[in-house]
Amino acid sequence: MPRFATPGIPVLLAGRIAVAGGGVVLIAGLVGAIQFDPSVIAVAVAAVLGGIVAAGSNRSTAIEAMHELTAAEAKRAALIGQIDLRLVPDRDG
Repeated sequence: MPRFATPGIPVLLAGRIAVAGGGVVLIAGLVGAIQFDPSVIAVAVAAVLGGIVAAGSNRSTAIEAMHELTAAEAKRAALIGQIDLRLVPDRDG
């Protein structure tokens, strides 16, 4: 299983794919490229709406996580800066 920098990336990508796929099916149905079938249209609408929800919620969660990570890194750097570190000479020379 591939690892992503942000855990929500696969869900975000799946949401975008669902929106695109559902949109293509809806447009194909409106243009007449595929035969009108209420169940197919219902699934396409559900895919578009579900994709919008999945992509939107994961995007906002990723943004919140990035802000929290930035704040935690700043706090960590400040705490490390307060430590009175001393250099330890090499044993070899």
